[in-house]
Amino acid sequence: MHCHIDPGNGIPIYEQICRQVRFAVANGSLIAGGHVPSVREMAGQLAVNANTVARAYRDLQTEGVLVSVRGTGLVISADAERVCRTSRLEMIRERLSGVLQEAVRNLVTREEMLSLFHSEWARLSGISSAPAGLSAPAVSSIPAVSTAPISEGDPCVADDAC
Repeated sequence: MHCHIDPGNGIPIYEQICRQVRFAVANGSLIAGGHVPSVREMAGQLAVNANTVARAYRDLQTEGVLVSVRGTGLVISADAERVCRTSRLEMIRERLSGVLQEAVRNLVTREEMLSLFHSEWARLSGISSAPAGLSAPAVSSIPAVSTAPISEGDPCVADDAC
């Protein structure tokens, strides 16, 4: 498992570890029954204190993402994918709420937002057409908006590992 830690982004290191494990489970990179590195191994890989990794692992155990298997260490729980996808969707919902609040403050219509959503979804997922009734020209008539991240310093805004 590969984690990227940014000590200067304002998010506690243990939380960065938790987020990256959750996201790896949610996207299928870590599967139920798979082992995570030991506390010492992970601390060595990340060049952080072992207590920091231990705290992250404890939190993940409390959430039901990790379970301890006697004699083998920590493994991804059978229910981890559901727990992690729910957590990930909640984070996305919070970010989306911020974007929608900005749109409402700037008098962007529902139709303009839907058109933007569908065109961006198509661009990012490689789909070439928008749903019926939401044509691409409508998007080009919308003034450009800021592309600054919703949450400055969040490693998951700019880091594909999340």
